Amino acid sequence: MAEAADFQGTLPSAARRWLRRTGALIAAVPLLAGVVQLPAGPAAAQTAAQAPVQTAQADATGSRTVDVSLNSLSPTAPVDGDTLTVSGTVTNNGKQTITDAQVDLRVGPRLDTRSAIDAAAQRNGYQPGSDGLTVGGKYIQKFSKLAPGGTQNFSVSVPVKELNLSTYGVYQLGVSLTGDTAAQPYPTVLGIERSFLPWQPEASDARTKTTFLWPLISTTHLTAETGSDEQQTRVFEDDELAKEIGPGGRLQQMLSLGSALDVTWVLDPDLLATVDAMTRNYWIKSQDTLVAGKNQAVANQWLNDLEKAVQGKKVVALPFADPDLASLAHNGKNISGSLSHLKAATDVATDTVETVLHVTPTTDFAWPMNGAVDPSIVDVATSAGADTVIARSDSMRESSALPYTPSAARPIGGGTRAVVADARLSTAFQGDMTRAEDSTLAVQEFLAQSLMVTLQDPAEQRSIVVAPQRMPTASQAQAMAQAIRTLSDGRWTQAQDLTTAAKVKPDPRATTHVPSARSYPASLRKQELTVAAFEKVKETQAKLDSFKVILSFPDRVVTPFGRAIDRSMSTSWRGHAAEGYAFRTSVTTHLTGLTQSVQLIDKSDAQLSGRSAVIPVTVKNGLLQGVDHLTLRLTSKKPSRFKIGNGVYQELPVKVSGGHSQSFKFETTANVNGLADVVAQLYTEDGTPYGREMPFQVQVNEVTPTVMLVIAGGMLLLVLAGFRMYQQRKRAAARQAEQEGTDDPEDSAGAALDLPDGAPGAPGRSGDDLSISDRPEGESGAGSGEHDPEQPSDPTPDTVAESTDPSGTGERVDR
Repeated sequence: MAEAADFQGTLPSAARRWLRRTGALIAAVPLLAGVVQLPAGPAAAQTAAQAPVQTAQADATGSRTVDVSLNSLSPTAPVDGDTLTVSGTVTNNGKQTITDAQVDLRVGPRLDTRSAIDAAAQRNGYQPGSDGLTVGGKYIQKFSKLAPGGTQNFSVSVPVKELNLSTYGVYQLGVSLTGDTAAQPYPTVLGIERSFLPWQPEASDARTKTTFLWPLISTTHLTAETGSDEQQTRVFEDDELAKEIGPGGRLQQMLSLGSALDVTWVLDPDLLATVDAMTRNYWIKSQDTLVAGKNQAVANQWLNDLEKAVQGKKVVALPFADPDLASLAHNGKNISGSLSHLKAATDVATDTVETVLHVTPTTDFAWPMNGAVDPSIVDVATSAGADTVIARSDSMRESSALPYTPSAARPIGGGTRAVVADARLSTAFQGDMTRAEDSTLAVQEFLAQSLMVTLQDPAEQRSIVVAPQRMPTASQAQAMAQAIRTLSDGRWTQAQDLTTAAKVKPDPRATTHVPSARSYPASLRKQELTVAAFEKVKETQAKLDSFKVILSFPDRVVTPFGRAIDRSMSTSWRGHAAEGYAFRTSVTTHLTGLTQSVQLIDKSDAQLSGRSAVIPVTVKNGLLQGVDHLTLRLTSKKPSRFKIGNGVYQELPVKVSGGHSQSFKFETTANVNGLADVVAQLYTEDGTPYGREMPFQVQVNEVTPTVMLVIAGGMLLLVLAGFRMYQQRKRAAARQAEQEGTDDPEDSAGAALDLPDGAPGAPGRSGDDLSISDRPEGESGAGSGEHDPEQPSDPTPDTVAESTDPSGTGERVDR
């Protein structure tokens, strides 16, 4: 931007206006210094009394008293028979009223070199002889008076034949105001503005082939976040892009103007992808909520118009998100993986442009910031497949012995070419172009420099390239378009595309030397992405690489985050370091949140009673897609005391559906009682730990008090059951003895116990005391039925063998 003023005498309009106004203050310094240094005494007092008058006279008589603004000049490059009309305003910045004022046009001398144009543009104040003579006659505009602070509009029209333009070339054109003041009551030039008038009414013999790049690039608007729906609805940081592509917006103006011009379109595929996302449902961040975007129609219209505009035109696609090549070269190439992002960004560029615009772009060109290059930038720029670097002539400077501007194309070694854009023409429209005066002066200076290139060597046709600022404002684009329209009649230039310009036969006298790193502008280096920025990119990529391998549908994550990483390295972050840092941090934070959605559920310490048990560990998947290719490892820190599986650890494959949790069971064996430290950890298939590890403890007790109580209770039940059986048999024996006349119930009981099965009178064979459990299998008797009371001595039903299936998802440890 502003650093362009440091090279080859090139000054943007805003800088030129600043110098002119500053010159007025500098000119006043000697006068003020003289007042301060006056000697003391009566003479000094008298002179001091006159000082205000002298200052007023200086203000009134200086040629900077009146500010002359040249707001319109038409036609910008006249031909025979045209009438030149110059319009603008004059403002009295002095302290005295100006009388008998008139506005004149002045045609200065014909300029012979590009440096002469630079010098004339920088000159301040009126200089007799250098600013030419007035046209005079009726081609003036008069004002009876112009009060201090007053402003008047003017418009002067003069036939071109009255300007005495003889030889083809560039002429200085001045607009001056002459008038009288009380301090100087005679005609004096009180203000002047200079511009340039290119005079080439007929086509040149060897017109200069001119390539004008027309960049469609914006800042980053998309976040890495997507909606949870199947379409993965995109989330925007803001809705500012809708303003840019909407009616009157910057990008809408660029598209509308460029569609009528013969230019080479330079596109950032990220812009196309972002606008394409706006054609569908999208969300906008608004504080802590998301608001539905409503500019689908605007996005569709812009893309449709762009698709029509680029048909049949040359389209150059930059790597996705326009990565900062110089920052990569100076601060990122030593960070592992950084250069691979440039290759990925280049690969996706073609697919994006073809998908959205249905045209095939060229990706052969790399465009470092402001065309500033050094060997490392060239190496990085061509590492992703580009074979041509768009440099600028204020970086690759020509030898002072070369009296003309050479063609842009030239080899720079290693099979790499450079297309060296002309610095004066490329920076002509930088600065604020919202004021009509700045725009008019920029257009006229651009045209003058363009014609001078042709006139430098009119017998030899050359090829030049104009590479303007990456993101022109709407007013800058309008000024650029006006200049290109003037050139379109082909009197001294001929349009050509960038690919053709890169293949032009190089001028053997043109420089092929790439400047050293020490020559790289300090102002640009201060704006570069830092090493820390590329470290953050590396961190994010590592998280993504670890995350994608476990996903059932990795593209749903890899694509949005891969493009977000590209945006993290965008050239658009220059001058916006804080915003760039916030964006990179948000990408990493969001990805971290997703990776943590797959995790181990915290487990409390477990109690183990017995020598072996099954320990469950639960994995939670909070994602909307399934996870696979994971391994869950449970490791014993004290394998001599507590084994997992058959040794130190056991691994189980993990596969969990989206939105679910699942427990995985591990067989364990305890050798001794006591505490055992255990660690659960997820791993990817290549053995990389995934997420945090989960430690817990297992308390091993071979026979616990609870188990003892259960055993004691069982023994007591057996004793009671045996005692009851004895009492029943004793009563049965007593009844039998009574029937047979036996006096000793003990003997009868003993006899009864010795009776063979099935014998008459055997216990349980008579009476209602027979229970179902006492009968032979298949036999029933009186009183049997489903409502018979169960006896304490009845044996319990057999149970199935102890289950070996995995236990539930709770913290209970199954044996």
